Amino acid sequence: MAPTNTAVAVAEEHMKEIVQSLYNLIVQGYDHQGAPTVGAMRRDIQHLIEQLVKLSQVAPDVGIELPPEVTQYVESSRNPDIYTREFVETVQRMNQLLKGRHEAYRLLQETLARDFIQGVPELKDDITKVVEATGGKVAPAKVANT
Repeated sequence: MAPTNTAVAVAEEHMKEIVQSLYNLIVQGYDHQGAPTVGAMRRDIQHLIEQLVKLSQVAPDVGIELPPEVTQYVESSRNPDIYTREFVETVQRMNQLLKGRHEAYRLLQETLARDFIQGVPELKDDITKVVEATGGKVAPAKVANT
């Protein structure tokens, strides 16, 4: 089930409020003044709990799928941006490798087609059709200087 934009927006709003409540608690804990701060901290803790409950109610509707590798990466206290960068670099390397293979097979196809045409000239039309149907071109045969 695809996440709805409203569910994601509501979850984001709850998360923003949770972060704000945590920030407020950190500031109040750092600058603790005793009794005057306790009431404010109690209110922020109650607000935090309410937002966490609301987030847990909305979360099942979000339904964002994460690859297990990313989850394991984050659970290992590693930066997901580094995972993304490594993944992109791996994909680029694989694309280059596949591009090289594609060009090598295309060159092999053209060479075989040219050699077959030289060896069996009566099959030239059929060989040309096959090569062109697969996206290749039959290169003209080189004339040997004698």
